[in-house]
Amino acid sequence: MAEFDWYLQVNLKARHLRLLAAIDTYRNLTQVAEVTHVTVPAISKSLAELERGLGLSLFSRTAQGLVPTPYGECLIKHARSMLTILQQARDELKSLSSGAAGKVHIGMLPASASALLPKALSILKLHSPSTNVTVIEGTTETLLPELWQGRLDLVVGRLPAPDSLGSFVEQELLEEPVRLMTGRHHPLARKDNLQWSDLCAYPWVLPPPGSILRDPLERALEAHEVPLTNNYIETLSIHVVRAHLQVSDCIAVMAGSIADDFAQPLHILPLSLPRLVRPAGVLWNRNRGLTASAELMRGCLEEAAGQLQAAASS
Repeated sequence: MAEFDWYLQVNLKARHLRLLAAIDTYRNLTQVAEVTHVTVPAISKSLAELERGLGLSLFSRTAQGLVPTPYGECLIKHARSMLTILQQARDELKSLSSGAAGKVHIGMLPASASALLPKALSILKLHSPSTNVTVIEGTTETLLPELWQGRLDLVVGRLPAPDSLGSFVEQELLEEPVRLMTGRHHPLARKDNLQWSDLCAYPWVLPPPGSILRDPLERALEAHEVPLTNNYIETLSIHVVRAHLQVSDCIAVMAGSIADDFAQPLHILPLSLPRLVRPAGVLWNRNRGLTASAELMRGCLEEAAGQLQAAASS
């Protein structure tokens, strides 16, 4: 055990971490050699040295390639976390050396932060022009694991169901109800005394199954006896939804502010939906806390939400 501890504390190098991550990704030494520009014998030697130093078998050699053992899975998980931390350290050092204030990595949940995040980014650049931001769009299923592993600092958008494990801190920012929308040319946009039954004849643009909005939307429509036909498109892309509503007779459900667009204005149907989703907000990893740059960005999101709320009330 003493030798095991010594090897982890003294002899484990960043190249070992990269090797573990690469083998886990490709499961084939030839492919690892191609992407790392190192010969197969050299990779085999490094892996053998690592296993010998730890006194553990990290991979099983199978017909399907190299498969991590339980020891390998454990070390790979921590290797990836350490590589992420090293990447963040590199980014911060580069920012400091270039005079920049820092960098923030943000995950954006689509169709839910379209107004909030752009306004917050403009506020950030007014306060700190040298703080730079990377924005990645995705779903809760893709973004929350990235937030947990430290590859994202913040996730912005409609807050998902409360985290029962307490892994994340959340802050509610903006209560923005979702509305039924069509293109301005839609027959229902010109109809007086619109009833729920009038929706039955038209196709839909729906959020995909498993997304935050899909299940509550289906329940709300069912309560009003509006069956979803087999004629629909599923997407989380605001751009696709907006563009398709301009050229079709589809109905969609989105945040009310999305209707106000000079280039592609939409029509809001005068039918009230219950509160289908939680407010827009921001999430971060409880165990990692926030860097100074991420904390600045959080404050800008708060300021942007206040401005949007004031504009909606006026």
